Amino acid sequence: MNVKSIQKVSNSPMVSMGPIRLRQPIPNVGIENVDPFLLLHHYGPYAISAFNNPFDLGPHPHRGFEPITLLFKGEQFHRDSLGNEMVVKAGDVQWTTAGRGIVHAEAPTKEFVERSGDLEGIQLWLNLPAAKKMMTPNYQHIKSEDMPIFTNTDASIEVKIVAGKQGDLNGAAETQTDINIYMIQAKGEGSILLSVPENHNGALYLLEGEVLVNGEEELRFNENQISLFGQGGSEITFEAKKESNLIFISGEPFNEPIAQYGPYVMNTETEILEAMRDYQMGKMGYLY
Repeated sequence: MNVKSIQKVSNSPMVSMGPIRLRQPIPNVGIENVDPFLLLHHYGPYAISAFNNPFDLGPHPHRGFEPITLLFKGEQFHRDSLGNEMVVKAGDVQWTTAGRGIVHAEAPTKEFVERSGDLEGIQLWLNLPAAKKMMTPNYQHIKSEDMPIFTNTDASIEVKIVAGKQGDLNGAAETQTDINIYMIQAKGEGSILLSVPENHNGALYLLEGEVLVNGEEELRFNENQISLFGQGGSEITFEAKKESNLIFISGEPFNEPIAQYGPYVMNTETEILEAMRDYQMGKMGYLY
């Protein structure tokens, strides 16, 4: 076996984002990013109701990267300055390519709030290379049933391929760079081997459950929840000890300078100032 070495195992500390408390494994102490991934937020599960709905995020801009939401529980309503309006349901993915600029908003649907339920998801910030930071913005709503599923021999572990490939299966998302994003569910005890390009950095994040990674490092919910992998090696393995939910991300690093301020990710401070000016001038569109 040509296994990717584990560079670091870390926990997933709670942080405050306005009224929301969520887990932030990337960035973290000693983890600036996993190039090309800039941020990983794990929000929920929140008990959403008419009396408790902190996750109503009003219109806000983005430029220079791709904010991606993987929804595990609940429903969210996405709308943006391109005119898209979509209900994202559990198992679905909303993939926004901000490019030169987009304004979007998201919140649990009114119907979901009225009937109450748990909301849980992952938000990833995937960087764009300098050559594509000012590309035309785009939005993809990827339904759960449209994503191919890769399984181990006894089908105890299902790997839903959001983007990239595994074996002969290709993900449903149209990507700008060479990446993999998988939503993984272990129904109980079982093990699986994933093939990953040698030139990729990667991370395996545990939402719930317990797994043994590469036969050497344990991930447990509320303890260490993320394993980071560097370049070199073309396989990772993990063994689920119980029912578990995970995501796996990997990508070829850009090794480019990063200038980041709030919702903008560019290569220089000057480009950040230009992004702020362009938003104020309405060049990223409007959303009310």
